[in-house]
Amino acid sequence: MKDNRELIQNPASGRTELERPFDAISAAGGYGYREAWEGEGSQIAEYWRAIRKRLWLVVGIAVIITVLVAIYMARRPDIFEASSAVQVDLEQVNRDLVTSDRRLGSANPDPAYFNTQLQLLTSDNLLRRVIGDLSLDTNPEFQKAVGESSTSSLGRVLKGLGLAGDRRDNDSDSGLNAATAAAASEEMAEAIRLAPYVDFVRRNLVVEPVRESRATIKDTRLIEIVYSSNSPEVSAVVANGIAETFTRQNQEKRSGTSKRTNDFLQERVASLQADIKEGELKLADLKRGSGIINLDSEQTLVINTLAALNKQLLEAENVRKTAEAEYNSVKDDPVRLRSRAEAENIRYVTEREIAIQTLRNKTSEQVMQLQAEREKLLLEFQPTALEIVEIDRKVAALNRGLQDAIELNNRELLDFRRRSGDTILENLRARYFQTKSAEDKIRAAFDKQYNEAQGQNNAGINIRLLEGNIATNKGFLENLTKQQSENDVIAQGSENNISVAKIGVPPRLPVGPRRLMTVLVALVFSLLVGAGIALVLEYLDDSIKAPEEAERYLRLPALATIPALDSTSRRRLLLVGGSGSVDEAAGSKLLIHSDPRSSLSEAYRQLRTSILLSSAGHAPKTLLVTSSLPSEGKTTTAVNTAISLAQTGARVLIIDADMRRPRIHTVLDTPNRGGLSTLLSSEADDHMMASVIQKSEAMNLFVLPSGPVPPNPAELIGSDQMGLLLKALTARFTHIVIDSPPIASFTDGVLLAAMVDGVILVVNAGKSSRHIVRRGRQYLQDVGAKIFGIVLNNVSSRDHRGSYYYQDYYSSDSDGA
Repeated sequence: MKDNRELIQNPASGRTELERPFDAISAAGGYGYREAWEGEGSQIAEYWRAIRKRLWLVVGIAVIITVLVAIYMARRPDIFEASSAVQVDLEQVNRDLVTSDRRLGSANPDPAYFNTQLQLLTSDNLLRRVIGDLSLDTNPEFQKAVGESSTSSLGRVLKGLGLAGDRRDNDSDSGLNAATAAAASEEMAEAIRLAPYVDFVRRNLVVEPVRESRATIKDTRLIEIVYSSNSPEVSAVVANGIAETFTRQNQEKRSGTSKRTNDFLQERVASLQADIKEGELKLADLKRGSGIINLDSEQTLVINTLAALNKQLLEAENVRKTAEAEYNSVKDDPVRLRSRAEAENIRYVTEREIAIQTLRNKTSEQVMQLQAEREKLLLEFQPTALEIVEIDRKVAALNRGLQDAIELNNRELLDFRRRSGDTILENLRARYFQTKSAEDKIRAAFDKQYNEAQGQNNAGINIRLLEGNIATNKGFLENLTKQQSENDVIAQGSENNISVAKIGVPPRLPVGPRRLMTVLVALVFSLLVGAGIALVLEYLDDSIKAPEEAERYLRLPALATIPALDSTSRRRLLLVGGSGSVDEAAGSKLLIHSDPRSSLSEAYRQLRTSILLSSAGHAPKTLLVTSSLPSEGKTTTAVNTAISLAQTGARVLIIDADMRRPRIHTVLDTPNRGGLSTLLSSEADDHMMASVIQKSEAMNLFVLPSGPVPPNPAELIGSDQMGLLLKALTARFTHIVIDSPPIASFTDGVLLAAMVDGVILVVNAGKSSRHIVRRGRQYLQDVGAKIFGIVLNNVSSRDHRGSYYYQDYYSSDSDGA
């Protein structure tokens, strides 16, 4: 059956003395209420108490995180750093070696030159060349480091679970198949093979310009190269290799020559020198064997003609050899063919870009004219007019025509790029066959002329032929030697403006990892994380833990703070419903009587003082002790409050109005054969009241137990008999303390609150919810009850400084202070 919270009105014949008008001030908070202490005390102290409350959580998080970080840092290998430095000066031409056909250079004014060198120091080409020069790709330790760094621990786990695939397999599926690899150039294949090594070197490489802090101008021309690895020797070798390779590469770039060009010139010079030497030996043998030859005029003309043809044949043969060499070099060298094709592409692309730009400018002018005409028409016509639609159609046609021209140009460029290499190769092949055809024609004329001179002096003819051959070869040799000398002069025309300024040495001590610092940072971080979690849990905690919180959230004064016992079992027995024997429960609730010098007894005496001063003019005669929820300590508070009032010599009666779960007869060890339910369910007289009210001589306390549990406690409490009973008892006793059921669960306490002088609301510290206690307070205020204040029960000694004061004071007194 649902309890009725409506009060039973007294008869119209009159109102008892217990009935009083609604007191707005009392309902608002009760007598003696003071404003909550906003901002009083240190906020840091509040934080510290919240952290100390969950100290083991903070310590546990700190220990776990710190140990994990310490284990991780202990397993990491040492890291060594070696550094080298290069000096980057401005480009300057050597004036002593400059020739008349070269422009005398000056200092490079380009401000981006130094930044470009910084980028080149970490470029793929340079790092790939360093790896090849130092043979790092064949070093087992380096290969192992690259393999470990390329696959992280998380990547290996995901790959094992099937959530991540092999990057190499994906790359091969995406287009790097066998056919494409076969068609790729050797340099491209090498770049793909060395890509993991290049990435690994770049991750461990730091290139920074050196700045001088002691000078006015901080910038210098020095660049520091720092490389980190697990081996001090590898760190030094790689740092020095990058510096030396960068210097050598810059010199090669400045010389403007390549290794293939020098090899080709040297090969041609050696071949001509061998031919000249062989011809001179044959000429000497022929002259020595034939003696002096006398030639007549006819023979001289024939021989001269034959010699001229021989010279032309030699020249044609050299031209053919040169063309053949160029054709064979391009045919067998895709890199050289590509370089020629790129030059042709640049020329063709430039021409096409000029044409497209001209068309774009022309189209833009026409579109602007049409747009201007459209703006004028918009002043007279709507956008849907035929004239404006026609202009929009023309603009769209012009843009479409420009786009078609651009697409056609792109297709032609692509087609030209596809055909450029084949076209150049075909041109070189055609030139080779043209020179060969010219040589064949000259050879045929030579053979014809030679047949006419068969009857002439063979020795003279051979001498002239050999001399012409030697002279022709010497002319070619002179030209090639001059070209080779010019290339050497160009190569040595200026000094290298980049040089190695510092050589790296293997370090003796590692630079990382910073194990101690990392562990300390992890410790501090974990403490902060633990403290943050503790503060968050404290923020999420909805319970009332301190008197300041009770006054701030409930707007009620805190009459007393009851400390908790040190023993867990005894603290549990302090609450109504705690387990244990009757003797244990009684002993735990009557500590004010059994141990008057304890901090608990002092707290109840403080509560007694607050109660006696809670009403103006006189102390309250009837007092209700209740709580919002069960097991908050209201019975303990009611019993000890009654005992403390009885210690003043007053006649005090404690009434157990909790007829649903009575506990006072158990605490005070009195019989419960008759009680409040007996008086309310019958016509009570003085004799019956005297028979059910019992007295505890040891505590000078009168007790009215609950009596047998009735089926309708709320109806009995709200009846007129209850008001008459309280009126009669008020005349006999100085103070009446009533224990009631929780007001948030039953209406018994709310009905009693309207009949008494004041109400004490018991709150269990650290467990009672603010919202539930606030709702209980609202129930009491709705019926006009006067709430004296709250009693914060079971407060931990760590959170309440008052208990320390009581304990320290009594301890010092016992020592003779």
